[in-house]
Amino acid sequence: QVQLVESGGGLVQAGGSLTLSCAASRRPFSNYAMGWFRQAPGKEREFVAAISWSGVRRYYADSVKGRFTISRDNAKNTVALQMNSLKPEDTAVYYCAAGPGFTTDLRYDYWGQGTQVTVSS
Repeated sequence: QVQLVESGGGLVQAGGSLTLSCAASRRPFSNYAMGWFRQAPGKEREFVAAISWSGVRRYYADSVKGRFTISRDNAKNTVALQMNSLKPEDTAVYYCAAGPGFTTDLRYDYWGQGTQVTVSS
């Protein structure tokens, strides 16, 4: 069992930045690919970014490409999502996920509880 805990969400003005962090409870953390997803009110959960176990492969949704950066520190069991140039449409609950495969769909084995990001216009 892997427990994931997100932090770093909050309220920010459009154009601002936030960094989300996700801490994993289990070692070896490096066995897992990690992903970030988000869910806005009334909408389905959608893919945001993913990173392979080694950190070499990274993939982003078109809506965040060039603005968001995913990274991981396997020594600290953490994965981060740096979010720049935030837009009101980025407002959502952001979830961290862990799984054996590097994928953009919802097929991750473990999920965090989510952290709220609100971008005001």
